[in-house]
Amino acid sequence: MSDNSSSGSLGWPSVWALAAGGMVGGGIYTALGVVVAVAGQWAWLSFVISGIIACSSAYCYIILANKFEESGGAFTYLREVNKDGVAGSLSWLLLLGYVLTMAVYAFAFGHYLSYSFNGGPLITRICAIGIMLALVSLNLAGVTKTKKVEIAIVTLNLLALIGLAVLGFLQWDTLKLVSGIEPRPLWSAPIGAASIFMAYEGFQLLTYEYDEIKKPKKILKPTIMAAVAFVIIIYAIVAVGAVMLAGSLAIITQKQVSLSVAARSALGLPGLIAMTVAAVFATAAAINSTLFSSAKLSKRVSDDKELPSFFKKTKNNVPYRAVILLGILSTVLAVIGKLSSLVEAASLIFLITFGVVNIIALKFIKKSRKWISWVGIILSGLVIIILLLRLSVVAPVQLGILLLLALFIILGRPVLVKKYSSNS
Repeated sequence: MSDNSSSGSLGWPSVWALAAGGMVGGGIYTALGVVVAVAGQWAWLSFVISGIIACSSAYCYIILANKFEESGGAFTYLREVNKDGVAGSLSWLLLLGYVLTMAVYAFAFGHYLSYSFNGGPLITRICAIGIMLALVSLNLAGVTKTKKVEIAIVTLNLLALIGLAVLGFLQWDTLKLVSGIEPRPLWSAPIGAASIFMAYEGFQLLTYEYDEIKKPKKILKPTIMAAVAFVIIIYAIVAVGAVMLAGSLAIITQKQVSLSVAARSALGLPGLIAMTVAAVFATAAAINSTLFSSAKLSKRVSDDKELPSFFKKTKNNVPYRAVILLGILSTVLAVIGKLSSLVEAASLIFLITFGVVNIIALKFIKKSRKWISWVGIILSGLVIIILLLRLSVVAPVQLGILLLLALFIILGRPVLVKKYSSNS
């Protein structure tokens, strides 16, 4: 692919911004209240632990992307190592993860917008449905992603978050980290990390656009690794700063809009307006990127006959059936789901996916750097066990549904694919 290695349109500023924006776009807005509820004053450490897994996984994604020189992410890497069946099952599971993620972002969009003008539950649901309908329509019309607009949104988003964190640090008061709640033990940090891992999944959407990256073998590793490291720092300082402004109890009780609560505490109405603008643009952009990439993945998987051919149909170069179906499922979950359950279910799926990518990379990574893969494998495994135990206690029904879906994917997928792959 050496002749095409420079043909992409995405240089390092775009790759960095899209990787950082893919993570921060919806992650911190939805995850902060969830992790503070679990880890209390150790929420910042939860983000660091999850970030270490994300770092090792990002490194492995980069190694594999540059090795195979092909878009497609984990699905492609498994196909390249002759694990077609596993690739098919993982792709279905990953698509479920994207549906859950878009539901979380739509949920956040609806709550942040509604909260800004004291709207009730009905207004919140209408806002969530409205943004999903708008973005599905834009994708169907072929208006998917404008890089300059996304970079502008990322810049606005990061400035808002950094500003919020700085305001919090200027009002330093460690008592705020445990105000109104029981102090959490240190071992609650890995439990919190398990609960909000979804906040780091966004960088791997770039692996579906490998062909659009300019000189990927040169810029991909330093750019994405820098983006992940930067996001870890942002998450950690916001996890401290926002709680310093509003207090733990307020962040937990209003976890759907935790950053708006913090901004309002700091600056009143102007702070609320600024954070609402940042939140709605960030979550909308995150939905759009995820919908575009997941629909693209659906077509790729269908082309390889691991999804029914229903998903490969395109109009104006858009896999419209995939866009519509993924959009409908995400909208339904955004309306009926609970924030913590959606975040934790999505986190479990991405932990499994990233763990698999770390395992695949062991075969191709330099011997002196295999420890990076092992860090990701061991930490992912431990955190998956922690999350399964947590869900079995706090959300046994949701966990049961997720496990049944996983069982269906493993056992039922081959039958469905065989039956429908030849249909037009």
